[in-house]
Amino acid sequence: MRDKKKGFVYQSLDVIERVGNKLPHPVTLFAIFAFSVILLSGLLSAIGLSVEHPANEGEVLEVKNLMSAEGIQYMFTSAVANFTGFAPLGTVLVTMLGIGIAERSGLISAALRALVTSVPKQLITAALVFGGIMSSMAADAGYVVLTPLGAVLFAGLGRHPLAGLAAAFAGVSAGFSANLLLTSLDPLLGGLTQEAAAVLNPEYAAAMNYAMNWYFMIASVFMLTIVGTLVTDKIVEPRLGKYEGGITETVNGISSVEKKGLIGALVSFIVTGAAIALLIAPEWGPLRGENGEVINSPFFASLVPVILIMFFIPGFVYGKITKSIKNDKDVADQLSDTMATMGSYIVLAFAAAQFVAYFNETNLGLILAISGAEFLETTGFTGLPLILTFIFVAGVINLFIGSASAKWAIMAPVFVPMMMNLGYSPELTQLAYRIADSTTNVISPLMPYFAIVIAFAQKYDKKVGIGTLISTMLPYSIVFSIVWVIMLIVWMTFGIDLGPGSPIHYQP
Repeated sequence: MRDKKKGFVYQSLDVIERVGNKLPHPVTLFAIFAFSVILLSGLLSAIGLSVEHPANEGEVLEVKNLMSAEGIQYMFTSAVANFTGFAPLGTVLVTMLGIGIAERSGLISAALRALVTSVPKQLITAALVFGGIMSSMAADAGYVVLTPLGAVLFAGLGRHPLAGLAAAFAGVSAGFSANLLLTSLDPLLGGLTQEAAAVLNPEYAAAMNYAMNWYFMIASVFMLTIVGTLVTDKIVEPRLGKYEGGITETVNGISSVEKKGLIGALVSFIVTGAAIALLIAPEWGPLRGENGEVINSPFFASLVPVILIMFFIPGFVYGKITKSIKNDKDVADQLSDTMATMGSYIVLAFAAAQFVAYFNETNLGLILAISGAEFLETTGFTGLPLILTFIFVAGVINLFIGSASAKWAIMAPVFVPMMMNLGYSPELTQLAYRIADSTTNVISPLMPYFAIVIAFAQKYDKKVGIGTLISTMLPYSIVFSIVWVIMLIVWMTFGIDLGPGSPIHYQP
């Protein structure tokens, strides 16, 4: 039961939670959203709403009517494909197979207990946020791995598990663009930025590199870790109050058998990691990309099965040593038990998949993004007001279009040349976009992994709904946005390069 809190911040968050949780069950809500898209597509199609695509000259985007004969055929024939093709579904289920063995064999519990008894408690939150931020190296895997582990870790410390879940979710999602290393997102966005810049200056675009935001993102890792820790400890967890949900994690020391199991699991983890490294580290590695590339390589497209293996083998080894796994039947039973716990998520994923597919099929998301871009062009802002307005508009658009690359493919051809004409580099425009995209991920129900986070949270509190999650994550979104923008202003004031050879200002 939560302690009664006073003050504008807590009262505002409580209102958001109450209003949000008065909405129907998330499954029902996504079904309502899908039905609303059907009706809206019919209405907007009837009035002839359309926009010109900024990236493809001469292409006119019209609203596709799902109430037409063609639209009805689409909904019936694509229902299964929408579900099976829903991006988080396969990622979550396959990854959970590996995590399930590691969890049910006792490895995760023992490892967390060893961590809790050896690491200073005051560093746990920071380590969790930092780990979430760095998890973007593994693309979306952090959502599936770190978010539930954050809840387990906090429960083991006697703290509110939803605060641990929130801290991990904030690091993984709101800090998605920050990292000490380059990730697959850098070339993905950078390539689109180069194409947009080439419209005005092909020579400048050719000299750009994918590390164009790297220096800023390195500094952001430490800033977001500190800020995320403070938001968790000073705002989120106090508001949640004392956890009385009944689910706890033991924090007793580990036994001698468990210690042997942990050592065996660690050795198997290192050996497995070394074996996988042989597939990518050498120039002849089969998981390297063309011309020996690593960033854009089959390895990054194979992270889900890699994570499965990296959890499964140590979990199996630990189970054999501690006798929690005696034969193949035990393995099959543990895998089955893990999948059984995913039933509510699978149902939620079906409803969410239909809504997202309908939204994309009707072109409503693209039209919204293009309309937002056109609005920003008409404001007549320059300088810092333009940058701040751009961040705000991009953040609003992110609430409706989850894919970072899909939004940037639409917005880059409009804003990169426009900012270049005003003296701002393409690198700066991309950075401003990444700030807006990352900080609003945690409050967008259309973010593909939003549903899985709700499912994880409901393990500890069956009453958790969209309102609970949004009100819990809103402080991270607001504070991350403010601090990140201040950091950008400082960077712009002192003219610090955003990355190797990536200036703030554009000089033709």
